[in-house]
Parts: sequence; structure tokens; C-alpha cells
Amino acid sequence: MRIRVGHLYPEYLNIYADRGNIAVLSARARVRGHELDVQAIGMGDAVPTVDLFYVGGGQDREQELVAHDLAAKSGPLREAVEAGAAFLAVCGGYQLLGRSYRDVAGVDLPGVGLLPLHTVAGERRMIGDVLLDCAWAGETLAGFENHAGRTILDEGAEPLGRVVSGFGNDGESGFEGCRYKRVYGTYLHGPLLPRNPWFADRLLEEALAHAGVEARLEPLPDELEREAHAVSSARARSRGGRF
Repeated sequence: MRIRVGHLYPEYLNIYADRGNIAVLSARARVRGHELDVQAIGMGDAVPTVDLFYVGGGQDREQELVAHDLAAKSGPLREAVEAGAAFLAVCGGYQLLGRSYRDVAGVDLPGVGLLPLHTVAGERRMIGDVLLDCAWAGETLAGFENHAGRTILDEGAEPLGRVVSGFGNDGESGFEGCRYKRVYGTYLHGPLLPRNPWFADRLLEEALAHAGVEARLEPLPDELEREAHAVSSARARSRGGRF
């Protein structure tokens, strides 16, 4: 099966090895006999019909460069999500999926409005390993955060996970990330998917479902991935639980 992936602004939003998430999805799809067809979506490009969107992280300068163009794509992106397309957004991309982002200079950038949240940059960066409890999936997520943004979820919004150790969205709420239908936003870099294979497979399954194939992917021998998750989790726990 050909899984169509739309990679938003790879030339701008690509720090902290976030391109590695695409590499993981491609490798895990290929082992199952599927092919990832990745199409870059840049400034001024129309939004193609895809099964999975991906946007990585960037600094304030890069976010300012793409924010208005991304907001102009909000209509087609909303339609795609409501029709069942999957979407993974990391750090700067996550912030721009909300309604707005106020950067450290006080500049208000428009968001897409796919996720019920807004973000305001703070003076102190929140940096370190993170461990999340994703009770909705019965799993944990491990990664690395480095952000000044304080992301505030609307009342009733669904977080990606509850923080076991780390700062999360704002260093206060005990929540990290946000999810809506098949849309997932998170601050977890590193990249995220190599050490969290269950989440990579979930994204692939949801992309396949959008493409018309409802199926559970067979497990892979993920010894190295599980070891990476264990090491990252241990580093996060060594920071001490914050919530």
C-alpha cells in the first residue's frame, strides 16, 4: 500500500533531528510491505491529498517565516483532518497548530486552529528528558524537550499525556501535548519516534485507515527501540517527578 505523507516546510522546521521521524515511519512501513510517498509542502504550495501530515520544530525566526502561509492553508488542513487524515506536529509545528503563538519578542503569530490551545513564550527555557503516561493508549512516551513556549490547553482539551517527569506544556499543568481525532501535537524531540515504536505504528495504522486499509500492524522485533525507550525513561526519571 502507498501511504501518502505531506511534510510541511521541511526546509524551515527541521531542528533537533525531527526529520528522523519520517525515516522511522518509512522504515517501519517498508518492513510491512508498504511504501511511504513523502511530498514536501512549502511556501505557497497547495495542500495535496495525503494520509498523514507531518511538521517539525523550528525557532521563532523560522516560525515567523511560515506562520502566515500555514494559516492560509487552514481550510484544506481542517477538511483533511475531519476526513480522517493523521497529523503529527512537533514543538514549533505543534505551537502553530493552535490558535496563536506569541513569541519571545511579543509578536503574535497566527495558528491553524486545529488544536484547542494557544502558546505564549516565557523567559525561561524548559529543557530535559521527559516521560509521559498516555493512559488513553496504555503506553508511555519518552523524549526530550527544549522550549520557551507555555502552551495552554482549552478546558476539556485532550492532552497527549500526563507528565511523569519533565516540564510538559507549561511546567505547571502536568500535561504534555494535545490530541484531537488523529492529530497529535507534542514538544518531544530527539526525534520522538525511534524510541517510541508503538506511537510510530499507531500513526501508520491511522494513515493506512485513511487510505482505506483497516488493519493492525504485526509487531516488529523492537529490541533496540525498547532499549532506547528504557534509557530515555531512566534519564527522565532521574530528574525527579515534577507532577
